[in-house]
Amino acid sequence: MDTNSHPSKKIQWTSATIILVVGIAFIAATLRTPITVVGPIIHFIKDDLLISNALAGFLTTIPLLAFAVVSPFAPRISKRFGLELTLLLSTAVVAGGIVLRSVGSITPLLIGTILIGVGISFGNVLMPSFLKLKFPMQVGIMMGIYSVAMNVSGGLGAGLSYPIAEGSRFGWQAATGVWVVLAIAAIIIWLPQLKNNAPAQPTTQTTAPKMKLWRSPLAWAVAITMGLQSMLFYNSSAWLPEIFVAQGLAADQAGWMISIMQLAQLPFTFIIPILIDRLPSQKPLVILSCGLFLIGFLGIALEFTSLTLLWMILLGCAGGAMFGITMMFFTLRTQTAYGAADLSGFAQSIGYLLAATGPVTFGFLHDVTGSWTVPLWSFVVATIILFMAAYKASENRYVD
Repeated sequence: MDTNSHPSKKIQWTSATIILVVGIAFIAATLRTPITVVGPIIHFIKDDLLISNALAGFLTTIPLLAFAVVSPFAPRISKRFGLELTLLLSTAVVAGGIVLRSVGSITPLLIGTILIGVGISFGNVLMPSFLKLKFPMQVGIMMGIYSVAMNVSGGLGAGLSYPIAEGSRFGWQAATGVWVVLAIAAIIIWLPQLKNNAPAQPTTQTTAPKMKLWRSPLAWAVAITMGLQSMLFYNSSAWLPEIFVAQGLAADQAGWMISIMQLAQLPFTFIIPILIDRLPSQKPLVILSCGLFLIGFLGIALEFTSLTLLWMILLGCAGGAMFGITMMFFTLRTQTAYGAADLSGFAQSIGYLLAATGPVTFGFLHDVTGSWTVPLWSFVVATIILFMAAYKASENRYVD
């Protein structure tokens, strides 16, 4: 379906539309929470299962690697089975992974984590395409709802996992397993959409657009933008608390700084897609978000510790804005819903592979240099490269 095929900018709020939007929000909520709950309780898992630090750290890397491996296949599978059914089945895979991960032994923990990564990969790739298909003239506001649902649930998961693990007699298993309720609710709410499910017509199943992406500088710019904005988020979440402690903050204060960064993202993840839908160019927003990134990372690198709260708010605003911009690139740089799925799959495969190397490389730079100076300045370098890629991706052209 072409983005110009719908005559109205206003959403018609029928009961069916409300159920659809609620279903989108619930599926979005399953795309972050199973990942964000792990970090705050990783020491519970490590101590209970007697696993190494390397294996414990690998638990947060497995989903990113799954995203990189699975993302290119998601569009092809959705064309064969239909978007609605594929999204339902992928959510069921996430639910199964959550249950398996919470059994309480190492093998199910690893297999469950892999399944979670595989299931989330489909939602990550296909939901922007689905929004373009169902709401071609309201992609901005729907992308805002989708992004906010994903980030709010992820933030709640991160905030509640430690109290649940500490307060429940089932410990970390309760903290990771309770979120299966969210996935089951998403499946139930999504069931009515299956009546609209239809595989793609043979004429839309060509692999030509996908093959063309590898030769498209514009597609590579979108992919690099996807990767670097993800890398900055995961690097910040993984390492900034330890850096702040080294700079003199108390450990509890350092942890709250990440929460503040995530909260600061929320208004921008909603507003930016709506703004993009109304602006002739994304370049001013790219300049703004990368400028905020640059100020925040420079403030931390130069150790203006008294202003740490300000730096984290700026980084949150920048991260929320760039996330919204990146999600919109999948629909703005393509003419059809399945084209958006192809670009999303390509960009997320390359992007998450790049993002997965970030925390490891950041830690390696610290080990080699013996300080946080070089790793912190790598944030600045990554921001500059992100700006160049996102500015290129802002060209008002299509890749398909």
